[in-house]
Amino acid sequence: MSVDQYYLLGRSGLRVSRLALGTMTFGNGGIRGIGGSWGADEDAARAIFDRYIAAGGNFIDTANSYAGGLSERLVGTFVAESGLRDDVVIATKFSNSLSPGNPNAGGNGRKAMMQAVDASLKRLKTDYIDLYLLHTWDRMTPAEEVMRTFDDLVRAGKIRYAGLSDVPGWYAARAQAWAEAHTLTQPICLQLPYSLVERSIEHEFVPFAETLGLGITAWSPLAMGLLSGKYRPGSAEEGRLSQDMSGGGLGLFTERNRRILAVLERIAGEMGRSMAQVALNWCVNRPGIAAAIVGASRLSQLDDNLAALDFTIPLEFRTELDEASAIDAPYPYALFADDYQAAILNAGASVGDKPPSYRREILLPKVTDYAFGQPRNKGRG
Repeated sequence: MSVDQYYLLGRSGLRVSRLALGTMTFGNGGIRGIGGSWGADEDAARAIFDRYIAAGGNFIDTANSYAGGLSERLVGTFVAESGLRDDVVIATKFSNSLSPGNPNAGGNGRKAMMQAVDASLKRLKTDYIDLYLLHTWDRMTPAEEVMRTFDDLVRAGKIRYAGLSDVPGWYAARAQAWAEAHTLTQPICLQLPYSLVERSIEHEFVPFAETLGLGITAWSPLAMGLLSGKYRPGSAEEGRLSQDMSGGGLGLFTERNRRILAVLERIAGEMGRSMAQVALNWCVNRPGIAAAIVGASRLSQLDDNLAALDFTIPLEFRTELDEASAIDAPYPYALFADDYQAAILNAGASVGDKPPSYRREILLPKVTDYAFGQPRNKGRG
């Protein structure tokens, strides 16, 4: 069980683990949710943090609003006490207000951003944030204002990189294009929901990210725990995963999702893996996905999740999962499908972007035999 393999996040030099530790549960130990308390108190959160770091993880995801700011405080405390500030990548987010009644305490305007980043820096006990993300589109603030403020924060040394979470595709494109045209800090990350049961980002966001160099960090890769197999339709633990959205449920127990769960359960059984591990492995190895954000309220959950990178899903099983979870392409995306374009645009000719051998993979091996900071001589004279 190890996550000590690191890849660049988007078009940047920032190296992150493929499984990020989500800390929305940190500080929420008393909150009741699906099947009971879904959060972790300080002691449980510390144990989860320590286990993730021990496994080689370096990517911590939080937000100013998680547990009313307590998540950031706990992350800041754990990082400071461990002396690992230079070793870990801290991502946090702004947008949500922590000051009821103050119209400028939330949203994505410059005033709110400036207030939020300073407050996050204090809670995190650090003088810089590695990755700062807009949490949610507020439908009003111009992308130009957001990107200019990101650039100012980078120049001031308060943040290192910028990203966007839960925004429309056109807004992300506007933000990236404006930043590029005006030589401002460009976003390197999109944080979006993605899992076997939630694949809607594939039509617009995945091609956008691949083309313009933004790494997608997938939140809820287990669909609120649905893909772990723990919550069964009609069980006492079904809770807010219920299909009854009018009654407060999340609408996850649909006929389509039941079919996906059946395929996932069978494949996990044949592979001798947990359903969560197979679902996470599928997610993190999809096009455009840089990392999956995994959260836990117990060490056993984290340990199971961290083992999701220790195997490869056979092609036939991956194909089954792809087909079981496939979604229809709405207009105009149906016009971009392989079969349509092969027949209409290329008249039967085989046409590709680049051959598989065009760009070699760069993966530097892990080296453990060091002497005084230098690799030992491996037999050369």
